[in-house]
Amino acid sequence: MPELPEVETIARKLAPVLTGQTIARVDVLWARTVDRPTPDAFCAALSGARVLTIDRRGKYIQMALSTGQTLLVHLRMSGKFAVYSDGPGEDTHARLRMQLADGTWVVYIDPRKFGRFYLVDDPHEITGALGPEPLSVDFTPEWLAAKVAQRRGEIKPLLLDQRFIAGLGNIYVSEALWQAGIHPQRSAGTLTTPEAQRLHTAIVAVLRAGLENGGTSLDGHYTYPSGGTGQHQDYLRVYDRAGEQCPRCGYTLERIVQGQRSTYFCPVCQIQPTP
Repeated sequence: MPELPEVETIARKLAPVLTGQTIARVDVLWARTVDRPTPDAFCAALSGARVLTIDRRGKYIQMALSTGQTLLVHLRMSGKFAVYSDGPGEDTHARLRMQLADGTWVVYIDPRKFGRFYLVDDPHEITGALGPEPLSVDFTPEWLAAKVAQRRGEIKPLLLDQRFIAGLGNIYVSEALWQAGIHPQRSAGTLTTPEAQRLHTAIVAVLRAGLENGGTSLDGHYTYPSGGTGQHQDYLRVYDRAGEQCPRCGYTLERIVQGQRSTYFCPVCQIQPTP
């Protein structure tokens, strides 16, 4: 699933294509791609609307429209956009497409059909429960230390909870915990203040690195609207590297499953304290 760096990169690449453009036509090719309103109402409301701005909140792409409404998109596991100048393309996994007034087609492609579009009057209807942005001024070492101290569950599932921190996912949490030297099964409430500060630094660092490298492309699920791919997969230290040597200590990296998700870590650099 695309995480903060990937969603932010896609939003930035869509911005020059969509910003200031009027949506001339909308085709919903798979009805459940549109969460709200109904597909017919969705198409009618978007037709003739102008895109004012494009940004990101958590893992959602947000488009502010001239109608006063906001279009939000959650890509989920396999969603992506493609931009065509000479027609809508012929991808068999296309689920929704928009034609702009200048003739450009913006096509949403989603083989697994998990992605969703939301057209709402108030974006907080969808994003209001999200936690702070980890690259914002609201996300401070002090905030993180205070919040984890109140939790008893494992630290990795907590960091994946979008209500706790918005935008983090499996890749960057595994990387941040390794960088901070914290075992993924560690009880959140047992982190010391220095450990929470190290974790804060690591979260910010891995996200910024992911952005600088254009996101992480694995298994062909994350590609740019232009067809390019991210490069951050070449810089991952532990994620998807079970059986390889830890780049810090040389010990063999391991994989475990937490909440039906793979977790990668070094059992030497990230020691699980004895209860």
